Amino acid sequence: MKQIIIEGGNTLSGEIKISGAKNSAVALVPASILCDEEVTIDNIPNISDIDALKEILKHLGAKIKSTDSTLSIDPSSINNKEIPEEISKKLRASYYFMGAILGKYKKAMMYFPGGCSIGARPIDLHLKGFEALGAKVINEGNKYIVEAEELKGANIYLDIASVGATINIMLAAVRAKGRTIIDNAAKEPEIVNVATFLNNMGAKIRGAGTSTIKIYGVEHLHKCFHEVIPDRIEAGTYIIMGALCGDNLKVSNLIPEHLESLLSKLEEIGVDFEVGADFVTISRSEKYKSTNIKTLVYPGFPTDLQQPFTVLLTQCKGKSKVTETIWENRFMHIPYLTSMGADIVIKNQTATIIGPTPLKGTEVVATDLRAGAAMVVAALLASGKTKITNVEHILRGYENIIEKLSNVGAKIVLKEI
Repeated sequence: MKQIIIEGGNTLSGEIKISGAKNSAVALVPASILCDEEVTIDNIPNISDIDALKEILKHLGAKIKSTDSTLSIDPSSINNKEIPEEISKKLRASYYFMGAILGKYKKAMMYFPGGCSIGARPIDLHLKGFEALGAKVINEGNKYIVEAEELKGANIYLDIASVGATINIMLAAVRAKGRTIIDNAAKEPEIVNVATFLNNMGAKIRGAGTSTIKIYGVEHLHKCFHEVIPDRIEAGTYIIMGALCGDNLKVSNLIPEHLESLLSKLEEIGVDFEVGADFVTISRSEKYKSTNIKTLVYPGFPTDLQQPFTVLLTQCKGKSKVTETIWENRFMHIPYLTSMGADIVIKNQTATIIGPTPLKGTEVVATDLRAGAAMVVAALLASGKTKITNVEHILRGYENIIEKLSNVGAKIVLKEI
């Protein structure tokens, strides 16, 4: 086990370069299975979730070559076999292998995926989509067998605009016969990135980034080179840190359009920042005004930034409210913030924050990936020393977070315990 120790109260100044998007890369890697030749993906983040996906690829027999941030995958030697629970449970995104393997081999066998415990995360929408394409789903406890003699295009309406279901159905439909239409599709930039990757291989996907995606099935997919987009959630997390501790902190290699909901709220509360073509420079201010946020699907305020942003709200004058509409267990960071001195009350799916309140370092737990990010944000701001345990969650989603923060003035170390 590891822990992160942070000595708070230090100014962050310099530049942090954003890595490739975790939520995109974890879908692109399984999507490579659909190809008939080797594909190369650049700007892959060096995080444990990617290591877990590589483990699944190796289990299936794919040939992998890694150099720095580039990953080459040759799926031509894959032996389609059951993906065991001990590796599928390492991350939620292992479920993308279902759609990719079903799409190519017409049969996928794997156990229910793992990931953060942030609420009920059923894969019903994924399975309904597979069934609409002609697959039969057999559930044996935690194990799923999804099989089809033939996949045929269908009209599929998603009850919820789910990112995971949108991508997984898209993967399964790419090599199906005929046309598939996904209505009420999620619009996140990561979906556009995955669709672009598939199109670069010869797929015919139209409408990614809108609520209606059309997929025209093809028989073969060929080799290509593709780049992962910058991670908007990582960027947003460091920007929030800059609003609390920054002195001309430059967060670079990002796409500002992907961060509009966050930047709008920062402007509303009085944060001092400058937006460039691919960067945001940000400094802390003395006084911030309270505000309310409500998490929504893209382009609304991201649920993945709700927890770090809550730390910022503890420093805003007055009453702020955070309403979480995506995941029911996404307030598990709140008890640890209150132990550091925050004044927060939760009722139903809304947290009410009274500020500003000084925060003091103490021992806290990273209960999930973004709660862990919130603990890092709070620790950087707090007086004294903070010890964060269960940090494997943080390392799942933030590449080189220790080095990136150390390089801009944070006193932060990763220790084995």
